[in-house]
Amino acid sequence: MIDTIVYEKNGASTRIALVENAGLRELDIIDNTKAAEGSIYLGKITHKLELANGRHGYLIDINDGKDAFLNADEYGMGDAEYTEGQSIVVQVTQERRAEKGAKVVRSLQFVGSYLVYCPYRVNVDASSRIGSIEKIKALKDVVIHHVQGQEGWIIRTAAAEVPYDDIVAEMTALRQLYDTVRIKARSASAPCLLYAKANPLFEHMANNAMSLTRVIVNTRNMEAEIQEEFDGDFEVEVKAEPFKELGLDELIAEALEKEVRLPSGGRIFIEETKAFVAIDVDSGDDRGIGSISHLNEEAAEMIARQLRLRNLSGKIIVDFAGSSEYRYMKPVIEVLERELAKDQTRAHVVGLSRAGNVEIVRVRRRPSLLDVLSEECPTCRGTGRVEK
Repeated sequence: MIDTIVYEKNGASTRIALVENAGLRELDIIDNTKAAEGSIYLGKITHKLELANGRHGYLIDINDGKDAFLNADEYGMGDAEYTEGQSIVVQVTQERRAEKGAKVVRSLQFVGSYLVYCPYRVNVDASSRIGSIEKIKALKDVVIHHVQGQEGWIIRTAAAEVPYDDIVAEMTALRQLYDTVRIKARSASAPCLLYAKANPLFEHMANNAMSLTRVIVNTRNMEAEIQEEFDGDFEVEVKAEPFKELGLDELIAEALEKEVRLPSGGRIFIEETKAFVAIDVDSGDDRGIGSISHLNEEAAEMIARQLRLRNLSGKIIVDFAGSSEYRYMKPVIEVLERELAKDQTRAHVVGLSRAGNVEIVRVRRRPSLLDVLSEECPTCRGTGRVEK
């Protein structure tokens, strides 16, 4: 459980560290010059793309340095045809990476503390993390009773801990936010920003409100904003260089290494490729401290932790040590699923492949830590090897 959040803003870069028992669990590095995930733009269509199987998409100028991509076959949005030069309201779902522009959608979502407002949907869903079926039903009843026309809602986990009046009030506030975006879009000239996602620090604080005890920032202004926005059981500290003072810079450097050592003496090796992330579990120096099963279960916990810390996403393939028979891998997969359930970014175990590898899919929203903090070597072209 996250007990400390560290916020440090310097120029156009912001770093947010989520800490548990002095260990770095998650790192958010934001380039404030890029279009952020969740922000809404009035974009201009620059080009129509012909894709495979008769599908097509569009390149959208959102003033992000590289055109964003819109899939025309976006689920639930119909088969609308657009022309080059036309303006369109879109929301960023994946931020721009070195070689690719951002990904955007037409189906807008407005994220609150307790709800997500989906004006282009017509159903009410709830987070499975709420747990209690009775509580989920009660929350859905409240939301459905206050639905206006055709609109969709997702009930977040935090909604289970607040009075129903707070939920109803947030429904009104999110609708007003959507109306503001629509009104602004009518008079704006593309490309332009219509809605900037709130400071991600506040989202991290809301997601970890139950366990949070301390927030450390590097400016008095941010301290004042937190105290104005939140009234929680945590203290706010100001440090000039919190990442350096808490030793987080060293932990970040470790997170860029390919090799991660396990307490038992085993190791895992992490390799990011353009197609997928490959992870290998090696018994290393393990000499009877535990069985291969123990090593793999320990590795499963570490892998889930590294996915969060390094923000690894997309297809992830893991080669655990020893036999790949399902009877041996079942408890390991259960540990992996349990640990992935703690991740705020949706991730799930697809299963055990015929080749004996465990396959994971994790939603991609932002570049990985390696992409953010490094670039491909022009000499070895990313292989990490040089010619003899």
